[in-house]
Amino acid sequence: MFVTLSDEMHFRRAASRLFMTQSALSQQIRALEQRVGLQLIDRTTRTVTLTPSGKALLPEARAVANAMDGLHRTVRVRTREVEGRVVIGTLTAEPAMPQTRAIIEGVRTHHPNVIVEMRSLNFANQYEALTNGEVDVAFLRPPAPAGIRVQPLAEEPRVVCLPSADPLVAKEIITLEDLSSRSMVTMPSKSPRAWRDFWAINPRPDSTPIHFGPLAVDVEEVLAQVALGNVIGFLPASARDFYPRPGICYRDVVDLPPCTMALTWFAQNHDHPEVKLIRDLARNVLRSGMSAEPPDTAPHS
Repeated sequence: MFVTLSDEMHFRRAASRLFMTQSALSQQIRALEQRVGLQLIDRTTRTVTLTPSGKALLPEARAVANAMDGLHRTVRVRTREVEGRVVIGTLTAEPAMPQTRAIIEGVRTHHPNVIVEMRSLNFANQYEALTNGEVDVAFLRPPAPAGIRVQPLAEEPRVVCLPSADPLVAKEIITLEDLSSRSMVTMPSKSPRAWRDFWAINPRPDSTPIHFGPLAVDVEEVLAQVALGNVIGFLPASARDFYPRPGICYRDVVDLPPCTMALTWFAQNHDHPEVKLIRDLARNVLRSGMSAEPPDTAPHS
């Protein structure tokens, strides 16, 4: 908590990142200061700054937090190796994509002793789940941050999701310029900046500033905000089939760049048996079209 607060220098933002209330975070920081016998944070009504003691302790605190993260990650990965288990993260409707289904079917067909666990991720934790070892691999929509490796599996257009009452629904051809006055849904600050910009088309080709509206941490929240008429959102074209909803309409945008569905993994785990198994199956799916051939290796079972 101390490290997160030192990163944000703002109690509300730090509390949001930690999924706790601002008052609870403040209490925990005060409890930490009492335990170590030092004041670490200078608080005013407007600013948060580190005291000299806080600055001195921060590198050590960060090292401890990183070491504990590494320990937990190693334990999780090693446990799965021993059990012959692979944990696959997915964002939105990626489990229904044919490439995803072919890869998972490849595990079941060629490695029936390997247990497959599926884990639903959201916009905020999708890449963090890879780096902290919560999942071995994930089917996501890049761009991905540094440290994450990507194997593209499919490319498809993006569409705009509009409220049904929006006048643009009746327009035959829609451009990004037509959407310049519409507010965009806000993505969580924990998601990579490049990823947020990609899905907001920020900056716009004509440099029009974007107005951002309510926050959404997953596709369901995007659709709910759009249906309320608060915002618009850009989604993969497959959302038409996977997410039909009353109150919203999907429309093509002629100058909207496409998006990619990809297999992703933490670079440091590149040669782990679970990751190699899924990487090999993904490679074979790409080679054969939609059927996964058995790879050379698999996790211990």
